[in-house]
Amino acid sequence: MAKFLLIYHGGGMPETPEEGEKAMAAWGEWYQGMGDAVVDPGAPVGKSHTVSADGHVENGGANPVSGYTVLSCDSYEAACAHAAKNPMVKDGSGSVEVAEMMEM
Repeated sequence: MAKFLLIYHGGGMPETPEEGEKAMAAWGEWYQGMGDAVVDPGAPVGKSHTVSADGHVENGGANPVSGYTVLSCDSYEAACAHAAKNPMVKDGSGSVEVAEMMEM
């Protein structure tokens, strides 16, 4: 089985405790539905910075990332099917990039 990195873009922080509980329940349900495919549930991430060869640091990053997850799946299709059910994708607040992790 291959490992796939799910990279989250967008989304947002809940504004109320009730919204937070609802969001956590949706994410928990999504993770539970993937079962053993979840290798690393990942985490949200803070503001990114892009460092270029000349040492310049751009705050905000070239393509801001909001979090990640690592899955083990038989194919890109399977990984993308899991990504399509992600709470951010379903509610339209963000997107999920899927990339196969290469073994070295």
